Amino acid sequence: MVADSRQRRGGFTLIELMIVIAIIAVVVVIAIPNLLRARIQSNESATIQNMRAILSAQAAHHAAKNAYAAEMEELVNADPSFLEHDFLQEPLAGYVFLFAGDGETYTINANAMRWGRTGVRGFFSDASAVIRYKVGGPADAESPVL
Repeated sequence: MVADSRQRRGGFTLIELMIVIAIIAVVVVIAIPNLLRARIQSNESATIQNMRAILSAQAAHHAAKNAYAAEMEELVNADPSFLEHDFLQEPLAGYVFLFAGDGETYTINANAMRWGRTGVRGFFSDASAVIRYKVGGPADAESPVL
């Protein structure tokens, strides 16, 4: 018997490798937007919870000192502390918190660090303790209620 000169060698052909790479590319194209969407939803949920914690801390501060805190540091550095030190880090869950107050009232804005990447909604609250939101930009007192 004569050995067949066209015997198949072990390994993959170029076509087989290209098909595998194409399948991996399709999976990646489908998975990445879903992962980004999940990350944005997670950041927004965490930000809403952080806003609630700040609102609770402001209510406790007002009950203890008969005035609202004018800065976030007053809530964190008070004795006893109304908030943990984690609230001073920027950004917090992909959002930057802007805090303003004068003792009589206060406002809190939470804006995405990178719109469309870390969040798609901006959040706002004040002494009314109602959280408001706006898609695509900073929220204000006229924005819809969450």
